[in-house]
Amino acid sequence: MLTTNDEDGKFMNELDIANKILGLLIGGHDTTSSACTFILKYLAELPDVYDKVYNEQMEIGKKKSPGELLNWDDIQKMKYSWNVACEILRLAPPLQGTFKEALTDFMYTGFTIPKGWKFLRSNLDKLQKQLAAGGWPLFRRILIAVKTSGGRRLATVPRTGISRDPLKFDPSRFDGSGPAPYMFVPFGGGPRMCPGKEYARLEILVFMHHLVKRFKWEKVIPNEKIIVNPMPILEKGLPVCLYPHKA
Repeated sequence: MLTTNDEDGKFMNELDIANKILGLLIGGHDTTSSACTFILKYLAELPDVYDKVYNEQMEIGKKKSPGELLNWDDIQKMKYSWNVACEILRLAPPLQGTFKEALTDFMYTGFTIPKGWKFLRSNLDKLQKQLAAGGWPLFRRILIAVKTSGGRRLATVPRTGISRDPLKFDPSRFDGSGPAPYMFVPFGGGPRMCPGKEYARLEILVFMHHLVKRFKWEKVIPNEKIIVNPMPILEKGLPVCLYPHKA
């Protein structure tokens, strides 16, 4: 970043470089750690889901020699584990939304969106109510700036499709080809999709593999609340009791 110039020969200034580094730190660490924290939470709460993940990971582990590391083929076999991780990302998304800019005028469910206007695809549906209850937003919505006779106003437009029976923890919704395009976008979509998606998938699945192979656990605080700071975290840090599996 210090030595590379753009097509006009210009270099990034220090503020631009600092912003890029902060983006890499947040995007490459905080999002994945948030996802792994909620994997701990949900697997503690859902023993039947834990057992299925455990069985899948043990089946992979049985075929490995002592000390042999996981390889890419092993990762590809973790289908149920990844479905579980995706369902957790649906229920507890690390990022609250993404900004977009309209490239042309268009209509969306009766709203006129002019070219050049910014809009936010947001996960913050009924946020305050659900956070107060210790829950997290389950429905995808779009928060749009629209023009009215009185100026601008904000409107929320619900998105349907992926959220069939949205209160239910159901990894099977990701079976096969999964949800329709752009209905589940924890890593964004299109040409600006997060370049770290596969690396995050690798991190999460390796974490799940080594964790469930060695331990079962339970939450110390059964109804611990979720707060946003700015990503979702457990109020007390999710203390757990670990129980090693018997050899």
